[in-house]
This record gives sequence, structure tokens and C-alpha cells, in this order.
Amino acid sequence: MTIIIDGKATAVSVIDVVREASAALEERTGIRTGLAVIIVGDDPASHAYVSSKSRIAKECGFKSVQHTLPAETSQEELGALVASLNADPSIHGILVQLPLPKPLNSEPIIQSILPEKDVDGLHVVNAGKLATGDLETGLISCTPAGAMVFVRRTHGEDLSGLNAVVIGRSNLFGKPMAQLLLNANATVTIAHSRTKDLPAICRNADILVAAVGRPEMVKADWVKPGATIIDVGINRVPAPEKGDRKTCLVGDVDFAEVEKVASVITPVPGGVGPMTIAMLMANTAIAAHRAAGRKPPL
Repeated sequence: MTIIIDGKATAVSVIDVVREASAALEERTGIRTGLAVIIVGDDPASHAYVSSKSRIAKECGFKSVQHTLPAETSQEELGALVASLNADPSIHGILVQLPLPKPLNSEPIIQSILPEKDVDGLHVVNAGKLATGDLETGLISCTPAGAMVFVRRTHGEDLSGLNAVVIGRSNLFGKPMAQLLLNANATVTIAHSRTKDLPAICRNADILVAAVGRPEMVKADWVKPGATIIDVGINRVPAPEKGDRKTCLVGDVDFAEVEKVASVITPVPGGVGPMTIAMLMANTAIAAHRAAGRKPPL
């Protein structure tokens, strides 16, 4: 029988660990974990996402600070705010909500965050540490870190002898996901739009991770029977059965088809998505523990 991973329940378990660890850190050292979130402009989706992050940060017992800036904010003003948060010892994690409104350039802003406070895991120093196998001092991008929790809970810490295929080569997900799998001793293939005979490559995977942004691209005949399927795609598609102009969310995997073949699969929604915020909280707790000279909880 196929196991459908409950991402919400897994995220709650991670947040419970973070809450307990943060409370213990404050009790023993007087240091309260601090997370600062910066949002620029008035995009409704971004504001909803930031509100969710701030709410969960407070549930974790963090000092949660939100900086809401107008869309007219200049590159220099945004950079100055990041610099002030870098210098604030009560802030252990800094998150800039992306995308930034034009004409702001996000890359120099992200790279100006101190690597040890880069809880999104996007700084080149953190990417470099992951690429060289340093999982002890860097911070890992939240979505691949969350997906890896599912893999570990299914297959254990050591993936020796397992073939993993990651469809997608983005810096945000595909590359760090492949590196995490490689660090766990899986044999890893990164597939993408230029890959020849993609279905054949996928059929070799014991662990198949889809992150390309193409609705229900991965079909049952792409999947090795008994494989673990991690679907990172979030695609909004028409849902005429729900009514005129209605839509629904689907992944990059044809869930109805693939569920019949896989042994483990993540749904969309309710799979990888909830883990992204949970791992953001975990990264913030890790950063606070390191700043205090304590062993991180996760």
C-alpha cells in the first residue's frame, strides 16, 4: 500500500523540536532566538506568506520582527536595513521575502546578509559549504532541507546503494537537493530540460524528486515500481469541475497515476510546502544555538 506523506504533521514535529530547543536555550543562557523578516511592497501573496512565517516564529517562542517597507524603497535603504540587522546581536536570522518589486535587485541584498544569519540558505558561502559537504557550519536552503527530512524518515541517514534522480537544476532547489542526496551517499543524477529520454532516466530512480514547474509532467510509466516520490512542484491549473474560473493546485507529478506505482509519495498541497516554513524555523534555531556556542538541536 502506498504511503502518502503528511507534510503538515512532519512540519509540526519539526516545529515542536524547535520550540523546545529555543525555550531551553533561553532558560539556560538568557538568549531568545530572534528572526527578522523584511517585506517590500504590497504583493498580497507575499504578505500572506510573511504573516504565516511571523505567526509560526511567535509560536516557536522567537523574538519575531517584521519590517514592512513601501515599494518605493531604494536599494540603498534596503541595504542599510540589512546592515543594521546584521549588527544586531538579538537577531539570529534575517529573511528577505522574494521576489522584490522592480527595480530592486535581490542578489546583492541576499549576499549582504551575514552567512551565519542567512536562514534562507541562499548566500554563496552557505551554498559553497553544502557543495563541499560541510553540513556542520552552513545553513541549508529550506525547501530542499525539508524534502530531505522526508527522504531520511523513509530510507534512513545512509542512502548507499540507492539511485536518486532530481528533475530540475535550479540554484534554489535542484542543485542543493542533489548535493544533500549525494552527501547521504546516494548515486545522484540531475535531469533537466536538455536531458535526453527523461522518462528512461526517471525509471532508474529509487528516489525521484520533481521540481520543474510543469503540471503533472511525471506519469506512472516514468516511475520505478516501489520508488519514493518527492513532488516539489506547485502549479495552479483550471478546475472546471469546481465551477467557472475555479482553479486548484497540482504538483509536477500526476498524483492519481503515480500513487498506484510508488511506495511513498508526497501530495500537493500538503507535502513539501509546509516543510519550507518549518525548516526556516529550524535554521533560525540552529543559528541562535551556534551564536551562543551551543550544539544546534537539528
